[in-house]
Amino acid sequence: MKLSILMPVYNEEERIADALKQALAVDYPCEIELVVVDDGSRDGTGEILGRADDTRVRVITHPRNAGKGAAIRTAVDNAEGEYMVILDADLEYDPQDITKLLEPVLDGRATVVYGNRTFGSHSSYSFWYVMGNKAVTTAANVLFNSYIGDLETCFKLLPVGLYRSLDIRSRGFGMEAEVTGKLLRRRIRPYEVPISYHARGRDEGKKITWKDGVEALWILGRERTRRRGVIPGKR
Repeated sequence: MKLSILMPVYNEEERIADALKQALAVDYPCEIELVVVDDGSRDGTGEILGRADDTRVRVITHPRNAGKGAAIRTAVDNAEGEYMVILDADLEYDPQDITKLLEPVLDGRATVVYGNRTFGSHSSYSFWYVMGNKAVTTAANVLFNSYIGDLETCFKLLPVGLYRSLDIRSRGFGMEAEVTGKLLRRRIRPYEVPISYHARGRDEGKKITWKDGVEALWILGRERTRRRGVIPGKR
């Protein structure tokens, strides 16, 4: 199996070098590629990516910022692996945990695996950030009669073909809710494994806001009420 690690990047010149180094240092149990999409960065991110010399790394550049969902769509369109996982470049997630997500897939226990974050005073910068995540996750569980623990987790590992079939249209952070809503609507329940997490604050470049939470709730409601038989992307 080949795993495509998809890394959307926007204005991360202080972290991107470490993010690449950490991702490539993991002893993966399978072949990997790291597909990096520079989503219109205006700082020195592009220059740093231009110096990447590992053959496992491929860099794609958007001429202007289009949002996380759009960056992931570009990465998926260019992915060559059978499976994919998203890894943000902000160093909040430990790429070592990707091996934990792979275990239930490689031994045949799961097809879709989510990394479930444990929030604590040392790992989250804001009470309201945690409560917002819990509210969105609870809404998904109520709407789809499921019991997932962490909808907004970046670590979503699934087959590339399955992701493409979901036809994710959200261009920003709403893609997290759209992916989960469409999976749950198909009655695909993610297998969850615990992962580590260390959130950064606003002063360190945290980008997600309360508006993204409101959008996530709207997207979940839309996916729950979508008529059966409607072809994704058609109106």
